[in-house]
Amino acid sequence: MYPSDIDDIFQSFQQLKALIVGDVMLDAYIWGKVERISPEAPVPVVNARKREVRLGGAANVALNIQALGATPLLCAVVGDDAYGAQFCDLLAQQQISTEGIVTSNTRVTTVKERILAGSQQMLRVDSEDDSLLSEAESTRLMQCIEQMLPQADVVVFQDYDKGVLSEDRIQQVVALAQKHHIPTAADPKKRNFLAYQQITLFKPNLKELKEGLKTQTLALMQPVSNGYSQEAIAEAAGYLKTHLQLTYVLITLSELGVYIHADEEHLIPAHVRQIADVSGAGDTVISIASLCLALRLTPRQLAQLANLGGGIVCEYAGVVPIDRLRLIEEAKKLSPKNV
Repeated sequence: MYPSDIDDIFQSFQQLKALIVGDVMLDAYIWGKVERISPEAPVPVVNARKREVRLGGAANVALNIQALGATPLLCAVVGDDAYGAQFCDLLAQQQISTEGIVTSNTRVTTVKERILAGSQQMLRVDSEDDSLLSEAESTRLMQCIEQMLPQADVVVFQDYDKGVLSEDRIQQVVALAQKHHIPTAADPKKRNFLAYQQITLFKPNLKELKEGLKTQTLALMQPVSNGYSQEAIAEAAGYLKTHLQLTYVLITLSELGVYIHADEEHLIPAHVRQIADVSGAGDTVISIASLCLALRLTPRQLAQLANLGGGIVCEYAGVVPIDRLRLIEEAKKLSPKNV
């Protein structure tokens, strides 16, 4: 992969559409300043100076897909409440279609509200319903998916264990994607970890890998001096690839980089950065990896670009989509031995 290839890749991204299915949420922030302790309890008083609400979860994947130049098609469920209305308004402001958004009168919209003093997070308050969808909600969601999937070049499952994705729904969508010869990618969580049979690309982080596999990979529980042994990671990836009949396994290893297991295996080291916030990095990684998958790039190219993008967003506070121009610039600076 050389600089001219980078331009071709990002130009090709602009021709792609990605269907994103999963749990959406709002990421809310209150920034303030602490100058005293409350007289009511031994807790700091945050004097709020700024408030902001951002699209999160699978909606942040949609933002990343859009930032990379492709077109996101989002299918998800929100509550019939003020936050649900705000969520749809934010999508419309970003010129992302709300066609695939199902509104539920029995669920609340997921909100993660963070209170920060300076760069220090003081508290997070979550509002959510993580129960599985009702039969009526499932039917409406599948109708949206069936209508929109044939337009897509790749299908992305963004799972936050909030109930939109179930084993049955995953299998239905995978079968539908296979019928249309569309590759699939999944960013899993614990509940459905082993439900992603025959997914093209499976992207857990190390924590999700250990929780999802439990006792199958005891070697992962034994840290070595520089993190975890590559042999243990490779063993876990090989087990997943065989057990779930996967084509690619992409494991994010935080400050150690990423590991990809396909027809070839690569450990891509992380780039040295000033880390401000790791929130949303996984969303960026799966977004880049999915578009690379749709273009049928090599496993090394896919892992390299995804690793680079995931690191870049960690330099920003809060959940933010990737800066496309910066990603292109940094990709062009990589030496041939790193691509």
